Amino acid sequence: MKAYERMLKYVEFDTASDETTGTWPSTKKQLKLAEYLVDELRSLGVENAEMDGSGYVYGTLPANTDKADVPAIGLIAHMDVVGDLGADRIKPQIIKNYGGEVIHLNGIDLDPATDKFLKNRIGHDLITTDGTTLLGGDDKAGIAEIMTALEYMKEHPEFRHGTVQIGFTPDEEIGLSPERFDVEKFGADFGYTLDGENMGGIEYQNFNAVSAKVHIKGLDIHPGSAKDTMINAIEVAREFDEMIPQNERPVDTEGFEGFYHVMEISGIVSECEMSIILRDHDWSKIEEKQEVIKKITAALNEKYGEGTVTTDLRLQYKNMEEMIKPHMHVIDNARKAIRDAGAEPETLPIRGGTDGATLSFRGLPCPNLGTGSFNHHSVSEYADIQDMDTAVQIALNILKEYEENPLR
Repeated sequence: MKAYERMLKYVEFDTASDETTGTWPSTKKQLKLAEYLVDELRSLGVENAEMDGSGYVYGTLPANTDKADVPAIGLIAHMDVVGDLGADRIKPQIIKNYGGEVIHLNGIDLDPATDKFLKNRIGHDLITTDGTTLLGGDDKAGIAEIMTALEYMKEHPEFRHGTVQIGFTPDEEIGLSPERFDVEKFGADFGYTLDGENMGGIEYQNFNAVSAKVHIKGLDIHPGSAKDTMINAIEVAREFDEMIPQNERPVDTEGFEGFYHVMEISGIVSECEMSIILRDHDWSKIEEKQEVIKKITAALNEKYGEGTVTTDLRLQYKNMEEMIKPHMHVIDNARKAIRDAGAEPETLPIRGGTDGATLSFRGLPCPNLGTGSFNHHSVSEYADIQDMDTAVQIALNILKEYEENPLR
């Protein structure tokens, strides 16, 4: 079975996660796909496949090589999709031999003139949505590619490989999937998440991430007698926002440039809350950004009175490059695997986070690979069938490289 055929089956499952439920996993409907995947893994020779009590799927494909020093390699993808784009009514369609034209869907156009990936898909077969929902290639394309690689190994016992550990996780889209991922039980020495976009992409330089929760306590006085007395928490929040460096917002930055991003402001005159995220690849710069937030807080308290503004800064995740650098073979082997599959490797900074970052700091160095699916989290999402096939070959090539050239 082709990887895209599997993905088309998987997107029939509504697996939207929901950060408001407080349960593990956040939605029970994710368990339906998990159960289906356990059965499929067993049919592909992963005899110990199981789903744990939190909805994580684990399994081991035993090594079939005589070499004792081949590391165990983990392949990881997530089962959930974002929850606000109609995951219960996905209607995929296949466009054969794409010719470079604008693709007209319901209310949206996919235009190669503005889509840097679409203009390179000419001659390929594409899977799109109908324009009203997401597709779910993030990350059901990754799951499909892992499963198809397993099927190849089952059908080709002459393909030598070390131990392959499989992990499918819930709740990645709400940032919770690493929390209950059992690294020790998983048992891999090194891992790869298949959760990126462009096939051939390798990601191992993600943002350092800090959240800032700002609470502003105002003083509500009748507006008719408020002169020199009222402290409008909403206005203080506006001042706070204006004091953040104006040229370091997401709209002004790219590549390795970090930013401040005001995610939410809510409240009334007497009380207001702000949610801000700080991002930078350079740890020293993320520290500088935290100092800026502290200085803004202090300046507003000096103006309006101590205790008017309180700020809680919390580390969310760190740049995995720190943990990858001692094990650069995971990147070198991925680059060789991509070239051997006839593609060109591309290493780009991740302007966000990834499960691999958290897992890397928990002892499982784990860069991210592209899947051949694009425009994630949107109704303009699509996947490239031929690129998905190549992503399968890349995963197999990585396993082959570690078997042929074990770590010594």
